[in-house]
Amino acid sequence: MYSLIVAFWLMLPAYIPNNCAALFGGGTPLDFGRNFPDGRRALGDGKTFRGTIAGTTCGILIGLLLNQLAPFCGLPTFGAGLEQVPILVGLSFGAMLGDIVAAFFKRRLGLKRGAPLFVIDQLDFVIGSWLLTMTLAPEWFWQNFTVTIMIIVLIITPILHRVTNIIGYRIGAKREPW
Repeated sequence: MYSLIVAFWLMLPAYIPNNCAALFGGGTPLDFGRNFPDGRRALGDGKTFRGTIAGTTCGILIGLLLNQLAPFCGLPTFGAGLEQVPILVGLSFGAMLGDIVAAFFKRRLGLKRGAPLFVIDQLDFVIGSWLLTMTLAPEWFWQNFTVTIMIIVLIITPILHRVTNIIGYRIGAKREPW
């Protein structure tokens, strides 16, 4: 049970950004409404500057909050002082980047905004957050993301993704219930 809690705790700065991007996003799309050479939008209207900034900021803020709570909960921290910056940026912005990369490939496949792409939709942000965090803070990453924690994350994330998307759809923040 402790490993499940640690897995959720470590991933919270990566779980939060896409939800906050959906809630606080809108405005200018990252692709400025332009098409890729294949004639399709590069990313689509769902990937915006405001959403990316808001999502990343919310992920970093939740990580800073968790760092304050960690000593009282007996859970891992996201570093101390300036060391937390690359870790929290890696987890939060990496999650956003993973989702952006997936959107790019979904457009190449001709899929519309919100259309499901099994496994990719559930794990794109996990892979993005892990890759960027591995790059920015490799020692911290490998100390905290053990094989057990990674397996737990890969199991619980699709379940959490489904639940949060249904909630987002019901409150009007998401377009499709996947």
